Amino acid sequence: MKFAASLALLGMLGMGVAFGQKPGPSKLPPTPGVSPPPSAEEAPHDRLGRDTPYGTVMGFLVASGQESWEKASEFLDSKQPPLKKQELARQLKLVMDRGLTIDLQALSKSPEGTHQDSHRVTRESLGWARIGEQKLEISLDRVIPAKNPPYWLFSADTLLKVPDIAQSLKGPWIQTNVPKFLMANRILEIPLVYWVVFPALIGMGFGFVWLMTWLLGLLAAGILRLFGKKDVILAGPSFLGPLRLLIFGYLLNTAAAYGQTLAGRQIWRSAAIAATIMGFTWLVTRTLDLANELTTARFRRTQSQHRIASLHVSLWIIKGLIVVTGLVLVFSLEGINPTTVITGLGVGGIAIAFAAQKTIENMFGTVMLVADRPLRVGDWCKIGETRGAVEEIGLRSTRIRTRERTLVTVPNGQLASMIVENFATREKFSFNHLLPLSIETSAGQLRLILGEIRRILQEHPVVEAKSASVQFIGFGDSSLNLEILAYVRAAHYQAFLEVQEELLLRIMDVVKASGTVMASPSTCTYVIRDSELDTKKSPATAEQAGKSPAKA
Repeated sequence: MKFAASLALLGMLGMGVAFGQKPGPSKLPPTPGVSPPPSAEEAPHDRLGRDTPYGTVMGFLVASGQESWEKASEFLDSKQPPLKKQELARQLKLVMDRGLTIDLQALSKSPEGTHQDSHRVTRESLGWARIGEQKLEISLDRVIPAKNPPYWLFSADTLLKVPDIAQSLKGPWIQTNVPKFLMANRILEIPLVYWVVFPALIGMGFGFVWLMTWLLGLLAAGILRLFGKKDVILAGPSFLGPLRLLIFGYLLNTAAAYGQTLAGRQIWRSAAIAATIMGFTWLVTRTLDLANELTTARFRRTQSQHRIASLHVSLWIIKGLIVVTGLVLVFSLEGINPTTVITGLGVGGIAIAFAAQKTIENMFGTVMLVADRPLRVGDWCKIGETRGAVEEIGLRSTRIRTRERTLVTVPNGQLASMIVENFATREKFSFNHLLPLSIETSAGQLRLILGEIRRILQEHPVVEAKSASVQFIGFGDSSLNLEILAYVRAAHYQAFLEVQEELLLRIMDVVKASGTVMASPSTCTYVIRDSELDTKKSPATAEQAGKSPAKA
């Protein structure tokens, strides 16, 4: 239910906009041939924010939502006594809640309005409140006093017809049927009842959508199994999440038409727009993931692994741009200035940059790896003391699968500064072997073997003839040593191993046909038996040895 929580938070944000936002003054764009208006610091503003039609409507809704009828009455163009004027404000709020449907964010934020009526530029129409067979145009008039700045008020023509329509109306069900303390107590200027009702309704709506899509998923799985395609549902990313969010946005938009208040309808409509944009953004990213998987599989089939890393980095960049675009659209439609948000992100980004230096280093390392391409997915490489095949080049790290089937992860920031030995980029492989022949091999046999091996190397189609060399290089301890050196042109290491095996077997046949054999290490061991000492003869021998000089 992560989405329910997210949308509940979004609903609270919309409630804050509808009930607690105090509109500020707006700037006008410069008009050719007309002197620009004074700057925001110099231009005087109305103390209640009634400088623009948007400010007047939002100010009235905020004041009436707080049941501050004295303040709400100041947004009416009426000369009635204060108490009657406050009752008129309550009746206007009731009529707007029950019959008016407008997009509050679409209201003019210009002090001059939109000039909808060319004959009366000081009037701004908000729309028609329709209640049964009755309808009433809700309009604003611009008041231009002598000394104070101009401001907008609900027109006297509208207020004149409000009591007749409001006399048959009752307040919203939620305000007349819930306990009083839920309406009296507020959190962030929003009645407590809305903090309970809105999350509950959003959770129930998303639960219904989740159940419906789950049943649809089971139905689709059954149909695929019926046609022998049961593995299809497991291939590629799941699209159930985006589908649920889009359906949920549609339900919110439908529910907006049944809202009991103008602010409530605005909240539901804002949540529906946000959910739809988020769902569509999610759907596009899922589609990109599926395209990435299909393209990666095609690259592997066509031996184009060098393109995989570039594809992944491009996908991350495109997905990031799509997500940012979706967020900007949500902020714009909710009345939040995207420039302010981006500026705030820029300031916060500085702090994040200091806290995530290694992460940023790894991201730049990824860019360098993709740009320089020292290695590619599928290449057999040596990185430091690690040998293995590149399995994935990610946004933060690169994964190496070793011969022992272990997975080594190297941060890209570190990898960009390491010495990388890429064996997959070899255009030819070295065939270098030492052939030891028996020490009893004759010179004639040796010449025959040298000639036959040279012929084999010269005639082989994938051996580079000009680099082939077979030489008798000297005498070993128990062998005559021949050095064989050549380069084999092969597309990959496995193909080289097959050619090497063929050459070694043919060399063995040559040695056998010449009548000699390959040498094996050997040593000569002499075994003698020590005679036992005769202890009886030892003293006599010593005595005889002592007399020998005297006889001399």
